[in-house]
Amino acid sequence: MHPTAVVSPEADLGASVAVGPYAVIEAGAVVGASTTIDAHVVVKASATIGEDCRLHVGAVIGDDPQDVSFDLGAPTRVEIGARTVLREYVTVHRSTAPERPTRIGSDCLLMGSSHVAHDCLVGDHVVLCNAALVAGHVEVGPRAFISGNAVVHQFCRVGAVVMLSGLSGISRDVGPYLTVSGRSDVSGLNVIGMRRAGLSGATRARVKEAYRRLFASTLLADGLVGVRELGLEHDEIREIVAFYAASQRGYSRPPQGHPLGTAER
Repeated sequence: MHPTAVVSPEADLGASVAVGPYAVIEAGAVVGASTTIDAHVVVKASATIGEDCRLHVGAVIGDDPQDVSFDLGAPTRVEIGARTVLREYVTVHRSTAPERPTRIGSDCLLMGSSHVAHDCLVGDHVVLCNAALVAGHVEVGPRAFISGNAVVHQFCRVGAVVMLSGLSGISRDVGPYLTVSGRSDVSGLNVIGMRRAGLSGATRARVKEAYRRLFASTLLADGLVGVRELGLEHDEIREIVAFYAASQRGYSRPPQGHPLGTAER
């Protein structure tokens, strides 16, 4: 522990935690074993950091939510999973609801100056590139990849293995395995991400046909009928059906004439 660090005796630090110069760890914070806290990092009282994490220079974890109606005295928290890396000046805010912490999963990478707002739920193996901004109450599925300077509107859901292209702006839900660019425009499947996630060729073909059927229909209910015909015994089909059945903000679609909008039966 660097002598200039300010660490409360009421903070709970696991074995082999390293704390750099001018870092601040407040009373009530929990830091897992073998985690490294670099210079000028602030770990607020509301934060729980998992084991083997790395917080780079200037990261701030667990500060108050940017919500003008929030009661500053509410006992809310933020949780960071094991082996997650937060690069320079990342900010992750605590939740507004005591029963539901802001949560970042395990094995994630949040690159420099990215931001995760209050009440977000971010799955495992998620990557946020530099200056990606995730607004409040957003859900991000496992292995999603949010590119640099992409922004996600509050209350949106981003499915598993989704790719959001750089500078994209998302204001509607994005279903699993899709790539989105621009303003919520589906540009295709995240084929590279699917391969990295270990999805077989047959599975990828089934996902492609599922989206052809879904997007070929004007009404969501009609599209989901076609998706279900592909077989709910397949995990990826169940996942797609469940995701869209729960959508409340509407969902991102491909532009008119895109191949994913034409079903092949």
